[in-house]
Amino acid sequence: MDLSDALDAPPQQNNQQAGGPVWPGQPANPVWPGQPANPTWPGQPNQPAWPGQPNQQWPGQPGQLTAPGWPGPAPQTGPYGAPGQAPQVLTVPLDFPLQNGAYNKMLITINGEVKPNAKQFTVNLRRGNDIAFHINPRFSEGGKPVIVRNSMIGNNWGREERELPSFPFVPGKPFEMKILITDTEYKVAVNKSHLLEFKHRVFELNQITGLSIYNDVTLSTVNVETLQ
Repeated sequence: MDLSDALDAPPQQNNQQAGGPVWPGQPANPVWPGQPANPTWPGQPNQPAWPGQPNQQWPGQPGQLTAPGWPGPAPQTGPYGAPGQAPQVLTVPLDFPLQNGAYNKMLITINGEVKPNAKQFTVNLRRGNDIAFHINPRFSEGGKPVIVRNSMIGNNWGREERELPSFPFVPGKPFEMKILITDTEYKVAVNKSHLLEFKHRVFELNQITGLSIYNDVTLSTVNVETLQ
């Protein structure tokens, strides 16, 4: 599937309403970077270079849904908020169950804020003790920020992927991360801009049943939706 599909149409939640536009302050049907009138990378004209600049709106404002949407017969319950509740801070480290496993067109949205003196934070998609997708923003490794991507299968780490033209996370600032799962790879966008892709190394998507987030972030919402 094309990356632009992720925001060309509102994601469909089987059990809960989406609660408004996918990107706060944007039209109801924003598009992925690379579409007309939407620069691909932060810092280009007419697009804020970093989160937290004047007039930029951020997740957690009134009207934002605080509960995850789950495809399947019943909504998820637990410490992730519920319809009608005000946004709340989720506990970090967070272990978030994917009840039916991962699948093609699953869209995970993480809203949070980087701690002011952050060194790193981690997002893992897990299959038992294996890590199908590990994404690890590090704010100063050898004096430079880097986002490490990898997998761990049978207690063995795979080949790291590090190269990126952009590092969108800023200590003390909010962020929104979207992870789109396709048949072949993960596609990640941060603050409305496409960031990276990571090819599947664990191909049994339905066996990926957990999302973990830990280290130097606070969280307001974690949502799971199905992209139609």
